[in-house]
Amino acid sequence: MRIELEGKARLLGDDINTDYIISSGRKKETLDPDVLKRYLFEALDPSFAASVAPGDLLVAGRNFGCGSAMEVAVTVVLAAGIRAVLATGFSRTYYRNAINNGLIPIECDTAGIHEGDELRVVLDDEGITVTDLTLGNALPGLPLPGIMLEILSSGGLVPYFRVHHDFKT
Repeated sequence: MRIELEGKARLLGDDINTDYIISSGRKKETLDPDVLKRYLFEALDPSFAASVAPGDLLVAGRNFGCGSAMEVAVTVVLAAGIRAVLATGFSRTYYRNAINNGLIPIECDTAGIHEGDELRVVLDDEGITVTDLTLGNALPGLPLPGIMLEILSSGGLVPYFRVHHDFKT
């Protein structure tokens, strides 16, 4: 399995909770990610959602996705055209929701990445490498177990099961 992504870094900080990703008030109106993507990170920056381009990569610090376990905090990121989040660390629930829904969570040292840097991400059986094309340096990411890589390559857990009907042994 091999997944390659390139995109512009969109910088966030530490402790980005799910209500920062999409506010509780918005989730009361609808859970449709295609509607909610217009309000992505509005509590942090009301203009953020309008500035996102498909292929952008979120870059955060520690404890990304803390807070509630609402899957919509993952699906709204995907609906905005973002395929991966790079962070120093993730909340356990957000990490699992990301894998299950096909959003790629990459744990790596994000301290040297700047807003707008062009990044290349490669995930394969050898591990994860993040290359900051703007600065010309490579960062190793924590490798994903093979089954998680297969789930992500399938587009999430449901598409994986549609093909395999069970976990491969």
